[in-house]
Amino acid sequence: MSQPSFLNRQTLYLHPDPSRVVVRRFGPAGEPRDFNPAEKAKANHIVNRVLSLAPEVAANLLAEVLENFNGRHRNLLERFEARADEMEDAFAAHGAFTKVQRQLVGAYFLHEYSFEAAALFNPSIIAHPDQSDAPAGGLRFILSVRAVGEGHISSLTFRSGSIAAGGEVSVDPTSRLATIATLHNRMARLDGEDVEVVFAADSDISERVIFPVTASQSNGIEDARFVAFEEDEGTFYRATYTAYDGRSIRSELIETRDFLSFRLSPLRGSAAVNKGMALFPRKLGGRYAMISRQDNENLHLIYSDDLLTWNGGVAILKPQYPWEFVQIGTCGSPIELDEGWLLLIHGVGAVRKYTIGAVLLDKADPSKVLGRLRQPFVQPEPSEREGYVPNVVYTCGALRHGDMIVLPYAVSDTFCHFATVKVAALLEAMQPDGAFTNAPGKDKRLPAGQPTLESEKP
Repeated sequence: MSQPSFLNRQTLYLHPDPSRVVVRRFGPAGEPRDFNPAEKAKANHIVNRVLSLAPEVAANLLAEVLENFNGRHRNLLERFEARADEMEDAFAAHGAFTKVQRQLVGAYFLHEYSFEAAALFNPSIIAHPDQSDAPAGGLRFILSVRAVGEGHISSLTFRSGSIAAGGEVSVDPTSRLATIATLHNRMARLDGEDVEVVFAADSDISERVIFPVTASQSNGIEDARFVAFEEDEGTFYRATYTAYDGRSIRSELIETRDFLSFRLSPLRGSAAVNKGMALFPRKLGGRYAMISRQDNENLHLIYSDDLLTWNGGVAILKPQYPWEFVQIGTCGSPIELDEGWLLLIHGVGAVRKYTIGAVLLDKADPSKVLGRLRQPFVQPEPSEREGYVPNVVYTCGALRHGDMIVLPYAVSDTFCHFATVKVAALLEAMQPDGAFTNAPGKDKRLPAGQPTLESEKP
């Protein structure tokens, strides 16, 4: 199938950079609070060896470590001391440490981690809260990206950039440094933990890495779908994401006002045990709304009164065309147009090929499907078929800018590419869904700006 005329792929790529590293906890088996007696003994053996060093030897060793690693991280000595503080309970058998000893001990229980060495993919995009440096007629944006490193652990990182008036996309230079967010608050709940993490106010947004901090996230924070959400109190930036512990998944929510302080909360209810939930950018009829896939095949519309509890729902989209026979899923939050809600979807077809399509939902009642593309409008080009997971194009969210949609998307679960889509032409290419699709003698296009036909629910 040839590329549709309304899609413009740009010559801009975002590749993983293995030279970007963070320091993270290292120990015999994870967190000190979880150490069993044998692990505590191992940790204390290491401490004993450090404490056995003569003061001048310890000072020289610390200076050597700093010379080797300084310039690769911010405030490295502070990180060493903070790590020693975290290990306090494991070192109960020891007396007081000198400052040099504490810093050196902290260094032995940290390690560098190349958080995006394996992949940088599945982006979502929102308008930047600060538009002061936006180009004339253009827009500043923040891009969230899933980063994967050693052990296939996924974390959440960010980029900033600009969209020119004509749709050309540029990404700002990336900081050489990177830092994991500091855990600021942790609150236990019956269904998991609420946590708050923060970054230094003077850090560049590309430095900020949200690494798993709870048991449910221990193997990954995956596929965040950010959206600017309008509330009475102002704009909140929220994203659903998949928390993965190595065995099971569930959906969780991340929320921020400034991209410096983030709250991560588990979702509950029958719909939250699945992945791929996408939040509408505002309340509908006084309630929060999501598009979700609850049965590994169809898309459902679900509502919530409190943002965290999601049950029930009604199936509104099911696989209909060959490119989506295996399953369909969301490609980010619905985008509000005058004509309705534009929902980008992914379809999985033969040989597990992932492609991107689109549907239009009724503005007043999103359970009504006005139209959908019979063919995907983004599919892997010959140059986009190879990677960690071949034959996949995927996005976690697009952004409207004027008369176009700016679409960042992942290529074969490895790197990111960018495209723009003309809204009017995309809508014109859609056909009425359901019973109208094959009706003889009907005009099977949805006129741009005039989507008046409503489908039956699948």
